[in-house]
Amino acid sequence: MTLTDLRYLIALAHERHFGRAAEKCHVSQPTLSVAIKKVEDELGVQLFERSATEVKITSTGQRIVAQAEKVLMEAAQIPEIAAAGKDPLSGPLRLGVIYTIAPYLLPRLIPRVHKLAPRMPLIIHENYTTRLLEALKRGELDVIVLSLPFDEAGIVAQPVYDEPFRVLMPATHPWTALAHIDPEKLADDQLLLLGAGNCFRDQVLEVCPHCRNVSGLQRTLEGSSLETIRHMVATGLGVTVLPSTAADDLPTQNALVAVRPFSDPEPSRRVALAWRVTYPRSGAIDVLRTAILESDLPGVRPIGRVAPLELA
Repeated sequence: MTLTDLRYLIALAHERHFGRAAEKCHVSQPTLSVAIKKVEDELGVQLFERSATEVKITSTGQRIVAQAEKVLMEAAQIPEIAAAGKDPLSGPLRLGVIYTIAPYLLPRLIPRVHKLAPRMPLIIHENYTTRLLEALKRGELDVIVLSLPFDEAGIVAQPVYDEPFRVLMPATHPWTALAHIDPEKLADDQLLLLGAGNCFRDQVLEVCPHCRNVSGLQRTLEGSSLETIRHMVATGLGVTVLPSTAADDLPTQNALVAVRPFSDPEPSRRVALAWRVTYPRSGAIDVLRTAILESDLPGVRPIGRVAPLELA
């Protein structure tokens, strides 16, 4: 049994489909199928139940896949430890960022990281929180930027900043006469939301509990991204809630929209860096945190101060 075999097991367990798992592993489907069958024969136990329409993992398979993830995570530490022993700021840093942060953070972050650590290029991956955490645990990512809360064994999180929410509306909307918006008012209008499964959608619904009602959700329209929703608001279709990094600069860029803060207590999200507790390149984490705090993101409230770095 090889580490490659373990990667195939994990991919099939997550995808529940031989074709998608093979594509994810960049191999042919027969190659992956033969490897899975080889592991099952070697162990003398069935790990997956196969049918014409689906693949199910057995209870024993779940335990073995969980152990395989631990093995791969530990194996990934070997080159990382070697790299840290040379120069933690030399070599690529594999960075994951959730969809609702990446478009607004990365343009400001990348130049600052390059200035602080020019020999540490960023390999960037955008995805949902759950998928980024899975990749982090498997050792496919080094550090991720996400919104709290989350609870994962073996992962440490360091809060970086608090980001308030804003209401985005058409420039001709009656609410533009208000200095602040009460969260309950969101249920009175056409509220545009991200699709189900996005953590920011859940946070918006926490801001306005009345929007959870079936009648309210039936009147919402789901957009594929915050950028798409911003454009729909500009057409006059409805209102939405955005993080300050996505909203505060909009009125100067687009005369068709207006932004208003919420009434106190202002709803917000806490953004953090997360990495494996065993990850050895602590200097790279320090550079990333400093670069984020120096990015001058609109509306955010930094947690902690920017400490001067001693760079090699």
